[in-house]
Amino acid sequence: MRNNNKKIVVIIPAFNEENAVGNVIREIPKDLVAEIVVVNNNSNDATKEKAEEAGATVLDEPTQGYGNACLKGISYVKAMQQQPDIIVFIDADYSDYPEEMVQLVQPILEQDYDIVIGSRALGKKQRGSMTPQQVFGNWLATRLLRILYGVMYTDLGPFRAIKWDALIKLDMKDRTYGWTVEMQLKAAKMKMKTTEVAVNYRKRIGFSKISGTVKGTVLAGYKIITTIFKYR
Repeated sequence: MRNNNKKIVVIIPAFNEENAVGNVIREIPKDLVAEIVVVNNNSNDATKEKAEEAGATVLDEPTQGYGNACLKGISYVKAMQQQPDIIVFIDADYSDYPEEMVQLVQPILEQDYDIVIGSRALGKKQRGSMTPQQVFGNWLATRLLRILYGVMYTDLGPFRAIKWDALIKLDMKDRTYGWTVEMQLKAAKMKMKTTEVAVNYRKRIGFSKISGTVKGTVLAGYKIITTIFKYR
């Protein structure tokens, strides 16, 4: 696969991921991307320092929330003198395989897709990498998207690539757990060209702040479902 001189920027939201974020940054194919941006989302550990040591640009977003961190990264990219062609989002917990970014952006580079979702459902998952409630939540959310928006997804996975101009058109708003599903349903409503590629998934380093607690799981599930109906 050839990059075709497309500028690719990676955005990594990070909250207390000092033990993992460096691994993610180091394993991103450097010949593929122009810049790696880590958004330090009010961490109280050494996430910022570890990300800087690994070579990333680090932004601070003190207001916690996955969407807040992503929006901070987008604001930074908007201010670039030369804006990118593609944005890749990946989590900082090392559960995804950064080297698979090559396959993730391929449909955009070679087939002109607008959005590519890395699907854990289509790939190989390490035992215990996703909780039963995560698996069920993904199934329910993707089924609702099919029923209400007529679009076929198998996952709401955070590892995804999107054309920069498509991302701007989506006018993303969600500041917390509804970020990924908002992107996918808005893309469906706008008839964007979307596909999925299989990505592998492993146990994250450290403790999940969402699926690792009952409160986090319930809040995330509620936000995802309400977001799906909000834009109907």
